[in-house]
Amino acid sequence: MTKPHKYSDDQFIKVWMELKSAAKVSRHLGMDLRKVNSRRVQIQSKHGITLPATHGNAQYKMTIPEDKVRIKVEMSDGVFVVFSDAHYFPGLISTAHRALCKLLPTIKPRMLIANGDILDGTSISSHARIGYEARPTVQQELEAVQERLGELEKACKGGNTKFVRTIGNHCVRFDSKLSGFVPQYEGVKGFTLDDHLPGWKSCWSLMINEDVMVKHRWHNGVHATYNNILKGGTSFFTGHLHALGMSRWSDYNGTRYGVDTGTLADPWGSQFGYMEDNPRNWRQGFAVGTIKDGKLMPPELCEVVDEDHVWWRGQMIKV
Repeated sequence: MTKPHKYSDDQFIKVWMELKSAAKVSRHLGMDLRKVNSRRVQIQSKHGITLPATHGNAQYKMTIPEDKVRIKVEMSDGVFVVFSDAHYFPGLISTAHRALCKLLPTIKPRMLIANGDILDGTSISSHARIGYEARPTVQQELEAVQERLGELEKACKGGNTKFVRTIGNHCVRFDSKLSGFVPQYEGVKGFTLDDHLPGWKSCWSLMINEDVMVKHRWHNGVHATYNNILKGGTSFFTGHLHALGMSRWSDYNGTRYGVDTGTLADPWGSQFGYMEDNPRNWRQGFAVGTIKDGKLMPPELCEVVDEDHVWWRGQMIKV
């Protein structure tokens, strides 16, 4: 037996026509944003009417907790871009990074999410130096990160884009090295990665509409994206594995998408010397998610084809 709605169709229609915003209706009626959008679609189909929406910032809300564990986002309509594992390194600008800079002005995302490992932290790694290999200093890596992120911010200029970064295992090297050796400097400006990237809100994870999770890593292996959506109960965007790909899982609740956002770095870049020239199942690129009426549409992948081209929306694009 179907559980009756708390509000009748007429009540819902009346509130919607007054507010014309899923986010506002959600707050007014105390309903989950996803349920508001589902109810809107249901009523439009049932009664053959249109419930118009006023598109704008009122349909977008970001909540950032003090502990920075999980940022929550309410989004009725909009696009978000997720890239990960940039491993920005002095003197290296990857094809995927150039592609992202070129495509952002046309994608116009509400959020640009750096999904972990924006720097490599090679000189503060727990791994021993290999022979007498040249390693950049922390300052040199940090400057590369700031320069590359600045280019992404510039590409989004005028688009009212929010910038978020999830914390990756390489990112954590910066803070952990200092907190472990000089804990007395806690609170001193400059001793956290956040201090050097003020335009980017950091967190361990970001949840969109309570059913799309973005975080650096969870499951590992070739079935990671499948396990993420099967066991997580939500759509999932993760990095860490550098593989760039997608799984789907459908059940009584609909379809969930598990996305590996690949790596923004060149898989054969000099920052990966520790791979000992082994083959690697890595691919350059990034992912794009679209929210329509509060629901995640099938995600899109932009993948590097060669040093000068990416494949995006059925086209070979030179970057």
